[in-house]
Amino acid sequence: MIKIALFTVSYCGFWYRGRALSLLEQIEKAKQLGFGGLSIETKRPVALPCDLDSKTRKHVREFADSHDIRLVAVETMSNFASPIIEDRESNLCMVQDSIRMAADMGIDLVKVFASWRGTSHYEGMGTYELGRKLTKIKALFATKDQMWRWAVSGIKQASKWADDYGITIALQNHPPVVEYGYEVTLEMAKEVGMDNLKLCIDAPLFLNQSDEYIHEAVEACKEIGIVHSHYGSPMFDELPSGEITYQRDEYIGSVYTNYPAFIKELQRIGYNGYLASEECAPVLENHEYQGMDVAERHIKAAMKYMKHLISTGREPKILRI
Repeated sequence: MIKIALFTVSYCGFWYRGRALSLLEQIEKAKQLGFGGLSIETKRPVALPCDLDSKTRKHVREFADSHDIRLVAVETMSNFASPIIEDRESNLCMVQDSIRMAADMGIDLVKVFASWRGTSHYEGMGTYELGRKLTKIKALFATKDQMWRWAVSGIKQASKWADDYGITIALQNHPPVVEYGYEVTLEMAKEVGMDNLKLCIDAPLFLNQSDEYIHEAVEACKEIGIVHSHYGSPMFDELPSGEITYQRDEYIGSVYTNYPAFIKELQRIGYNGYLASEECAPVLENHEYQGMDVAERHIKAAMKYMKHLISTGREPKILRI
């Protein structure tokens, strides 16, 4: 049975005007909204591993248990492919500490990126723009093959560390180095060749949203194993009438994600993991940042959509905009 979790990026105080919710507050929020689990982003101010000592990690685990919320994954913002040596080494240290944090919290899954572009603040709010620009500049100082080899080396090292704790590493199909779709992510996972390396496959990162392509993607990835996934809440909203609205994802090419086909395919292969709800883009209306209330409206609408789709196999009535 596919289950849904809240991803802590959604209430990290970065994409909306308002404060971040602490890890304990996010557990309470997940329970309040009706999620079954919480996926933890390794980022300040919520859960950077070096900020959480063993006593705090134990308390978080016990607090989640007391609220019947499963801690489903630790999600790193790793970048193994920077041409800057210290960038790569700092990321290795962060991922190693993330693995230890996962073990301390009783979590058996750690997600990695081959290369994460990074985020920054502009006028006090979060943006991807600077990260995208800097990634292009850094890429001028390394070949694609060299960046690939750095990424493979970093993921292999992370997988070896994780194996000592009985933890699975999930490689997400997120650019750069790997590309939109599933093919390059699958190729990289095969090259790493570690038994505890699996896949985090997100349908919103497919440029081709046809039923046929999604079937091909899930079928091709099932051998290595899909162990985690996300859906984007920023594309959803709810009108006062209760009708759910759904808009195109402009960040990857103005497409609608074919969630019905993706859910159908995951169910076909017997996927029993989590889909993590992420509010991971600027919360804007008329190009102005909005508050946590609007972010939460998106999260609730997306959950309503996803729960209906998972339980019935059909989309609820939605207004595409």
